[in-house]
Amino acid sequence: MTDTILPGIESGTVDTPRLRAGVLRRRASADVAKTVVFVHGNVSSSLFWQPIMLALPADVDAVAIDLRGFGASETLPVDATRGVRDFSDDVSSVIDALGLGAVHLVGWSMGGGVAMQLLLDRPELVASLTLQSTVSPYGFGGTAADGSLLVADAAGTGGGGANPDFVARLEGGDRTEEAGASPLAVYRSSYVAPGFSSQYEAIWVESMLSTATGVDNYPGDATESSNWPGFAPSGRGVLNTMAPTNFDTSAIVDLDTKPPVLWVHGAQDAIVGDASFFDLNQLGKAGIIPGWPGDEVAPPQPMVSQTRAVLARYAAGGGAVTELELEDCGHSPHLEHPEAFLRALVELIG
Repeated sequence: MTDTILPGIESGTVDTPRLRAGVLRRRASADVAKTVVFVHGNVSSSLFWQPIMLALPADVDAVAIDLRGFGASETLPVDATRGVRDFSDDVSSVIDALGLGAVHLVGWSMGGGVAMQLLLDRPELVASLTLQSTVSPYGFGGTAADGSLLVADAAGTGGGGANPDFVARLEGGDRTEEAGASPLAVYRSSYVAPGFSSQYEAIWVESMLSTATGVDNYPGDATESSNWPGFAPSGRGVLNTMAPTNFDTSAIVDLDTKPPVLWVHGAQDAIVGDASFFDLNQLGKAGIIPGWPGDEVAPPQPMVSQTRAVLARYAAGGGAVTELELEDCGHSPHLEHPEAFLRALVELIG
């Protein structure tokens, strides 16, 4: 069995009024000057954060929290009608239980959405916000450049968009690379840019395989739709938390107090981009899904452009924003370009 915990990392659980949460910690070896809390993305866990946690300065206390249904946390139902609030409220409950106070919050992919939601609901807990390869403030799929819905039911987004073979291989614990939908193959093709290799690949696959599957977890369920491609989001499970009918964190621009924001993303990100092949409208445009009604009805979501526009409004409202786009980098800058990621994070937290 793969040993998933790196030397120097403590693994444990924290009981809160909401859940029993899996937590990894790299304790400071000097007087604690600041605390960084890491929030992972979809189909992953806190295991992915270990190398960057270990690389932080000695006076930083690093904490990584498993979201419900991932890693070592309890598998509890995800109420997607609340957007990602089940997740963000869980993270807040761990911060409270550990008595961390205001932390430097880092969110990756879906975890970026969780971090933005936490900032909206508990701004006193956020000293700074780092968004890595974040989901758009308008969710995943189904919106125009300004964040407005393309169709009222956000057809083509949510739980119905998952690859059933990938879900089955997660459920079955597939550790091979024999199929394109195996977790290892998906990690290599989508989590990182082509050609990137890691000595920790086996740990990353174990992290992905910790994902709880089903209608109440990953991917969630769907409803029928009269709009292409024939399904719409529902109210249960992980993918529906980011459907634009349930999720919108663009109100961060209206916060009275705006902590500094660092946005880090890869130029070759296959998951979050202005032409993402995880966006069904992009798949339709490419002819992979038949019957696409065209750009006037179902254009791909300009995810990166949306995030840039919202953060520009955040900056115009008085918030400090730094964007770091990395070349030769996919969805995981902290793995692919750890020195650049670490340098930007340390500069942000001071």
